[in-house]
Amino acid sequence: LDVEIKEDLGIFNPFKEQLCRIQEGLKKAVAQEVKSERTKSELITNVSHDLKTPLTSIIGYIDLLKKEDMSPEAQDYVNVISQKSEHLKEMIQDLFEISKATSGNAELVLEKLDMVKLLQQTLGDMEDRISSSGRIIRTVLPEEPLYISGDGKRLYRVYQNLMENALKYSMEGTRIYVEGRVEEQKVITEIKNIAAYEMDFTADKIVERFQRGDVNRTTEGHGLGLAIAKSFSEACGGHLDIIIDGDMFKAVISYPLYWEN
Repeated sequence: LDVEIKEDLGIFNPFKEQLCRIQEGLKKAVAQEVKSERTKSELITNVSHDLKTPLTSIIGYIDLLKKEDMSPEAQDYVNVISQKSEHLKEMIQDLFEISKATSGNAELVLEKLDMVKLLQQTLGDMEDRISSSGRIIRTVLPEEPLYISGDGKRLYRVYQNLMENALKYSMEGTRIYVEGRVEEQKVITEIKNIAAYEMDFTADKIVERFQRGDVNRTTEGHGLGLAIAKSFSEACGGHLDIIIDGDMFKAVISYPLYWEN
């Protein structure tokens, strides 16, 4: 990482050695950060993989316990353990998927996708969940297709997570807006809602792993929803922006517009 500035710096020539040191320090810092991120991703991937085997055994034994003759109270305990185990299984799988996506090792199946249909399908599949939430969904989608190149399975998960996030944390009785449009040769999708709590976090912080918007909530969320949305959308060439405007929470994802070869 030796750095040498060969060009003439004019009046800054006396400071050439100091500038070289600063540049070298920056290069080392960047290299160390890249190595650190790679190490963290590898650690999470390995730990997630190692946890799968014992957890599978635990779930298997729980299924056997359910078949045993036991008191109603004991059956309730087993049901709770079963629910928590399944939740842990989903969490481990999510961590595994995030690590693969951020490390570039995710096996993507890229295809021509219509974002209008993808959003409509996601909302249709979540109809029961939306109905039970009491929230009103407003869609602002064009009649013509919005084509991008992406992995349909993973992008479906992106919008499922964003909608689940909006349903969980939006104020009761308010509307959730789902929009799609084209701007400057990019397909823009936007999901926005009014938060039911004061958002005392930054947009960058909330998309980190295990970050939850309302830390006082007792729901089953594990703080990976937005991290998954960010990782999967970026793996498909998109970019997720979180915008906080007063009590308004916006998740905006942009993708390059698909062009036929």
